[in-house]
Amino acid sequence: MTLINPSLKLDMRERFLRVYRYMEVDHIPDVEFGYWDATLLRWHREGLPSWVTDNRKADEYFGFEAWYWFKVPVIIPFKPFEERILEDRGETVLKIDSRGVVCLDFKNPRYGTSIPKFVSFPVKDWDSWESYKERFDLDGIRLPDNWESLKAEFENRDYPLGVDAGGYFGWARDLMGLEALCKAFYTQPELIRDMFEFRTEMTLRALRLVLKEVKVDYASWWEDMCYNRGPLISPRLFREFMVPQYKRVTGLLREHGCWLNIVDCDGDIRQLIPLWLEAGINCFFPLEVRAGSDPVAIREQYGRKALLMGGVDKTALIRGGKAIDEELRRVKPVVEDGGYIPHVDHRVPADVSYENYLYYLKRKRQLIGVYRS
Repeated sequence: MTLINPSLKLDMRERFLRVYRYMEVDHIPDVEFGYWDATLLRWHREGLPSWVTDNRKADEYFGFEAWYWFKVPVIIPFKPFEERILEDRGETVLKIDSRGVVCLDFKNPRYGTSIPKFVSFPVKDWDSWESYKERFDLDGIRLPDNWESLKAEFENRDYPLGVDAGGYFGWARDLMGLEALCKAFYTQPELIRDMFEFRTEMTLRALRLVLKEVKVDYASWWEDMCYNRGPLISPRLFREFMVPQYKRVTGLLREHGCWLNIVDCDGDIRQLIPLWLEAGINCFFPLEVRAGSDPVAIREQYGRKALLMGGVDKTALIRGGKAIDEELRRVKPVVEDGGYIPHVDHRVPADVSYENYLYYLKRKRQLIGVYRS
């Protein structure tokens, strides 16, 4: 059991890693996942300082231990598409972005409320993929020009340092679109295989540069390949196309002492957890409770093999005090067992009042040992 021992004096890095080793800490890391723009706009009217306009400023204002800002920067050269307006439609414009994605967007979007409509994507078949690959210069992957000063800072850090390890489904979805990608697993499997092989090669080259220079504490992955009924491809396809690629990357990380692999995936991830664990990815967030990714149930099923973050039902914050107390009591056994950092299970929505959020923070901080009750 991870015990909260306030007599310990740990820095942010030690605290973060010890929680995931099921060791004593002075308190559980105080982390949150962020907010929608519309949420901050509402809270400005309810008492939040007006300078808090994004997640980074919110982390600063609330004093969170925002582990995710600290990653080794790697430059992967890519020849971007020319960003331009393709068609002016009055209130909206059809435009192409630097990735080659064509979308329809408002000329003057309302802050925090406008979502563009995606029209077409740059990768459709072998020919377009071969053309897209040529935009990358894998031989030119490098560390930033100020690397020596960054390295000196990293070697004396008191925060956990990570590295982006990429991901596969989410990356390919941004190049092909969701529907086309899902079909391609069946109609163009060799195309998907080549895309994922290329992605792995890109990732390994970047990681080799980093890992020979500095010891990192975690690798960060992003997939977002589930919805509230489960994964968007079958576990069989996941095992065939993705698990072998993950293993190549997690194997290299493990050789260099990096044992913590954190994947960000929304929705119901339960069917993929055993496959991620097999692939070497062992920490899961944000654990959307209403979608089925409940940290209590996951810990019961997978034990201490599955490390966890998130898992506090955002809808409890909408309902207020009693619901918040009940939700925190619900996850308390997992907090006490260790290997878990509780926070809201995605961006805090605008349905949550600032008063309710402050109440949640107070009660959560009592639970994790930041405030002594």
